[in-house]
Amino acid sequence: MPYTVPAPVSLGDCLARLLAEASRRTRKQMLAGGRVRVNGTIVRRADTALAAGDVVEVGPKGPRAALPPGLALVYEDDDVIVVEKPAGLLTIATERERERTVYAQLTAHARARKPPARVFVVHRLDRLVSGLLVFALSPGAKRALQGQFAAHTVERTYLAVVEGRPARPEGTIASRLVDDAPGRVRETRRPGRGRAAITRWRVLRAGKRHTLLEVKLETGRRNQIRVHLAGLGHPIAGDAAYGSGTDPFGRPALHAHVLGFDHPRTGARLRFVSPAPAGFAKLPA
Repeated sequence: MPYTVPAPVSLGDCLARLLAEASRRTRKQMLAGGRVRVNGTIVRRADTALAAGDVVEVGPKGPRAALPPGLALVYEDDDVIVVEKPAGLLTIATERERERTVYAQLTAHARARKPPARVFVVHRLDRLVSGLLVFALSPGAKRALQGQFAAHTVERTYLAVVEGRPARPEGTIASRLVDDAPGRVRETRRPGRGRAAITRWRVLRAGKRHTLLEVKLETGRRNQIRVHLAGLGHPIAGDAAYGSGTDPFGRPALHAHVLGFDHPRTGARLRFVSPAPAGFAKLPA
């Protein structure tokens, strides 16, 4: 039964009063399981501030839709889904591959929801890049998120294992990128050509032949990190297309590590972290 909040209170305290017979652990499980809604939106944090007039509902426990195979579901509510994509899986379909994609698997997952939902692509990761992706569950959420990407307010941090050891512990790369051959991007020095791209990097760990970098995007151009690190003289290990001569992981050693954005409905800042893939921290010899 919906409960109207009479005065400002935290969601956790509100649930403690509403569900006095339930243990604190049970209430936490209800929040984590997406059973608690505030004004129709699933809320999972007990410290969420409620105002007088807010409506709180606790839904019944139901079967959770199976996670799409090959994906790790990091976060889900009525507006967005955040997943951790493994290397080797396409974000969306191509002419050659239409079924085994993140989009196709999440669409099947969303259709199993009650009520069923649609999935909207907001951004992409290359097939061989692993890490965090956000998808929208409504046209409005898609527009809001894509607006944040266009305004460069989305936090995107990657981990990259590169060849060699940079001479400096950190740096910033700023250049203009243009499309070259199909599927390739290159830097240009011709005035007025291409699109501005800015990448910040710092060394996390240096080995004899490879270095682990933290890479932050200020812009989000296609292949930006791959092009910029190759131009620095330290291509991503395994990225033969951009000059790598080693392949210790069987794929380009690039991982979308941190993703932060404003929730398209509430405006609350969300930030997610995906651990480094096995082997990244222990650099190959």
